[in-house]
Amino acid sequence: MTRLVNRDRSLEELERDRWSAPSGAETRLMATVRELRRKPIGELTIEDMRLLIRQDVGLAHLLPLAVEVLRVDPLAEGDMYEGDLLAAVLTLNPEVWRESPELGREVRLIVSGLADVPPALEREVEGFLAR
Repeated sequence: MTRLVNRDRSLEELERDRWSAPSGAETRLMATVRELRRKPIGELTIEDMRLLIRQDVGLAHLLPLAVEVLRVDPLAEGDMYEGDLLAAVLTLNPEVWRESPELGREVRLIVSGLADVPPALEREVEGFLAR
């Protein structure tokens, strides 16, 4: 499934939701998330997507893009380890897949097609396939 989305727009623009300025101390992680929400989604790197997906931010717009990347390279790597984008996708709340069953089916096909699962991903793959 290919979902058309304007890749020149940021998550803030697509969601029509500008986060208010932080009150008090903001963690570096949240400052990074806030900054990435302002970046056009077509300019997000694998690491940017991994980080945002791990934080459950912008999933409606980012999951289709992540699956697009995973179709080409199931073990696409951000800054952590081989397959870290896939790990972020596989560990999402099962409710996400109930809301996007076609993406869930596609991820299941991608995972099922892996010849060798890296040890760092075994638990996530098993958990996802067991659902």
